[in-house]
Amino acid sequence: MKNYYYFLGVKENASEEDIKKAYRKLSLKYHPDKNPDDDFFESRFMESKEAYEMLIDAEKRRIYDDNLSHEQRSYRPNLPPTIKSFAVNKVRVQKGEEVIITWQTQNADIVKVLPFGLQKGYGEKVIRITEFKDGQFQLLLHVTNSLLNKTVVKALVITEIFENKSEEFRSDVENLFKPEKPTVNNPEGIPRSIRILLFLTFLAIILAAIFQNR
Repeated sequence: MKNYYYFLGVKENASEEDIKKAYRKLSLKYHPDKNPDDDFFESRFMESKEAYEMLIDAEKRRIYDDNLSHEQRSYRPNLPPTIKSFAVNKVRVQKGEEVIITWQTQNADIVKVLPFGLQKGYGEKVIRITEFKDGQFQLLLHVTNSLLNKTVVKALVITEIFENKSEEFRSDVENLFKPEKPTVNNPEGIPRSIRILLFLTFLAIILAAIFQNR
């Protein structure tokens, strides 16, 4: 059974105004006119619309809440959730290429494949990857047993490949010199490659000074 509250990102006791605000926000974000020929955005827009139409009608919502409550009571496994499998048929793809995701879980009443939302406990999904972040696309499988309040997460990373090798090389070089997240030992976020180069340069100067003074 679909969880329409999850689709809209609201609590189960959300007010009518909360539901309207959530739907307006999502409809603007995922509207097909802003994201033409993108199956993911079209699917999310239709999910949001379906959820809104169900929850904004008082009588439909009452019946839906009764059914949702019954389902949640009827399936409450008391064993920790597990991920039996989570795989993708290709881990290196070009932008716009299709991949197939498969998963199988156990002892979970809430299963999410991010960024695609709620799913059944097992299944298969065909997706087309149109955007990568730093040459990668990450998938997360969240498996939760709400009775035990326990969650297991597994990640899959798909790497972008390029038709043009020079473009791939350029991307690798850009990532090599990309600033890192600031830390205590590296507050300026200097890329590791630069830090290694500076260290080697400093070491060469010291060695040269030592041999010169002999």
